Amino acid sequence: MKFSIALLLVSAVVLGQTKNKSNTDNLQPKPVTIYTSAPDSNLKMTKTGQETFKPYSQPLETQLCIFVHPNKKNQIFLGIGGAITDASAEVFAKLSKEKQEEFLNAYFDKEKGIGYTIIRTNIHSCDFSSGSYTYVEEGDKELKTFSIEHDRAFKIPLIKKAMAKAGKTTFYASPWSPPAFMKDSKNMLKGGKLLPEFYQSWANYYVKFVQAYEKEGIPVWGLTIQNEPMATQIWESCIYTAEEERDFLKKYLGPTLHKNGLKDLKITVWDHNRDLLTQRASTVLDDPEAAKYVWGIGFHWYENWSGGNPMFENVGKVHQMYPDKNLLFTEGCVEKFSAEKYQFWANGQRYGRSMIHDFNNGTVGWTDWNILLDQNGGPNHVGNFCFSPIHGDTSTGELIYTPSYYFIGHFSKFIKPGAKNISNSVSRSQLIATTFQNPNGELVTVVMNESDKELTYLLSNNNQVSELKIPAKAIQTLVY
Repeated sequence: MKFSIALLLVSAVVLGQTKNKSNTDNLQPKPVTIYTSAPDSNLKMTKTGQETFKPYSQPLETQLCIFVHPNKKNQIFLGIGGAITDASAEVFAKLSKEKQEEFLNAYFDKEKGIGYTIIRTNIHSCDFSSGSYTYVEEGDKELKTFSIEHDRAFKIPLIKKAMAKAGKTTFYASPWSPPAFMKDSKNMLKGGKLLPEFYQSWANYYVKFVQAYEKEGIPVWGLTIQNEPMATQIWESCIYTAEEERDFLKKYLGPTLHKNGLKDLKITVWDHNRDLLTQRASTVLDDPEAAKYVWGIGFHWYENWSGGNPMFENVGKVHQMYPDKNLLFTEGCVEKFSAEKYQFWANGQRYGRSMIHDFNNGTVGWTDWNILLDQNGGPNHVGNFCFSPIHGDTSTGELIYTPSYYFIGHFSKFIKPGAKNISNSVSRSQLIATTFQNPNGELVTVVMNESDKELTYLLSNNNQVSELKIPAKAIQTLVY
């Protein structure tokens, strides 16, 4: 009996030591694998090394540090992607079969490319269409002539190919304007407003769109109510005040979707710049009858049109005000296309800077604008030519990869849907960073060097640090 008791005590001690060792091992970060893109070099999401962690308790003020706090978890990551517009689909159709396959791999293949999982598209025409069109004949309030035949030529085939390549995707759609006959201006372009007598007909239009796309085998995850509802543009546009968007949602669109079996569709409001973000969110979400239909608040990055800086802090304020709602970046691109700036590094930096700040302020997903444009930055039926991360030169048949593609890839290739944002901070303003923990437990930190010099910095995690270097103006992804 004494021997048995002694044996049990020894076993308990050994088991306890084994358990403690396991817990300690779990706190030991894996080696850091480094991927780097840098200007004036061949580094483009290139694996540039692997470093180990070592114990380190107290950094010095003279050291540049990124502090990662893995026990402080924030929003769940939805994904990253871009918009398949009419323009993108028309350019894609002009590429050779080999270049089409290269393009699909570049965006949607998780191994060969950057692993896009979000797709946005336009509900009938937008500026990045070859011309204005709708899905109904003019004056058809009852929508008896509704047809998406136009989209079957280019857009639907590309969406299907992208989804097949990506696997599980989040697909959502946005209108730029109701048909002209539904508006007070009788014009799809240059703003105008939806007439009250067409509120129900327009709500029915969304239902028809979702049902038609799903009949094509394209599952629709969500909708935004109106692209840029406070912008009178020379292209398709429509104005809603915050109160008008709120009332259209709660009295018409929300109930209509529910009545037609689409209550699980994710509805995103605003879909415009960060500048008026808090005002739109509060007007809609402080109304319980409207808020119950809202999945999230969408935003763009064009608030710097006035010469000011991006209003990243407004995203964080909405996240604090309404933590139960989601923030989704729904559009951004570099405007004013010029072929001379295909490789302009600052265009990519704009993406990296925005994505880091938006994710640190609670954003769950990030959607670029056109995934493909031609060598003129179009087609665009009003001449609003812009950049996309990849251009297809229809005269040479070649694909042109811009820095923006690689900057986006530093996030989308390594951060997986379902990841959790992890609190992190940086000790000096020369670096900015964001961190996620993937579902498999690995940590991913994306770092940008905002300075003109190579920097040495410490990555700190659980009182373990790894000493790393980042080239001037470079972006790095750290996986550990």
